[in-house]
Amino acid sequence: MTGGEVAGILVAVFWAVLVTLLAVVLVRLAQTLKATTKLVADVTDQAVPLLADASATVRAAQTQLDRVDAIATDVQEVTSNASALSTTVASTFGGPLVKVAAFGYGVRRAMGRKTPAEPAPADRTAPVPAARGRRTVIVGRTVPSARRSRKQKG
Repeated sequence: MTGGEVAGILVAVFWAVLVTLLAVVLVRLAQTLKATTKLVADVTDQAVPLLADASATVRAAQTQLDRVDAIATDVQEVTSNASALSTTVASTFGGPLVKVAAFGYGVRRAMGRKTPAEPAPADRTAPVPAARGRRTVIVGRTVPSARRSRKQKG
């Protein structure tokens, strides 16, 4: 065998090994593509029902939000009505009720207050104790207590 024939055989063996390796790589690549195709099909089969369920859930949530919005609107209307009613009642009955309460308080104070006894003639020089900051309440006004000290003539 000549050198050219040996070189030809080496090149042929090299190409045979290269083609074999490429064939193995292509077979593995085909298997990978088949597995990937199957995986994508499975994911698609599972994703479609999940997307349908998610869509139904979003629709149900929107319905609930609409209901909550209607309830919140009703509560706001009731609150404003209650506020208006409270203002009306306060302005209608508030003044008279305060006056009746003040009158009742005044009557209770008047009935419960004991009149101090007049000092004995020997005690006329003794000072009369001053009122302890008591004030008389007249509807809407506060009047200071009257002076109780007496000026002696002479």
